[in-house]
Amino acid sequence: MHFFANLVLIVQLLSALAIIGLVLVQHGKGADMGASFGSGASGSLFGATGSANFLSRSTAVAATLFFGCTLGLAFLANGNPSASTGADTALDRAPVVAPAPAASGAAAIPGAVVAPAVTAPAAASAASN
Repeated sequence: MHFFANLVLIVQLLSALAIIGLVLVQHGKGADMGASFGSGASGSLFGATGSANFLSRSTAVAATLFFGCTLGLAFLANGNPSASTGADTALDRAPVVAPAPAASGAAAIPGAVVAPAVTAPAAASAASN
């Protein structure tokens, strides 16, 4: 199963690179005016409009392959999607309870020494001396 997920990931990366390359090679809509003044598009391997059809269809195939691989990876990441009816889901789990905060800020620091609290009568006797 791990090998299959890696294979799908490699195909997805290759299709993403193919999409990037095909989109960069294609001419924009504004390039048609330049082609009429002799940019050499009619002398290409596919003809005047053949390259546009070939590149757009190749891009569509690469995009379909990319989205298919994305869905496949999401399906594989789920683990066992067919047993989801009786499986433990996030809604079935008990909520995580946070621990109660410490009485003072120093007690929350690991290894900190907490000084004993001074009571009011002890503070009054210390002030009178």
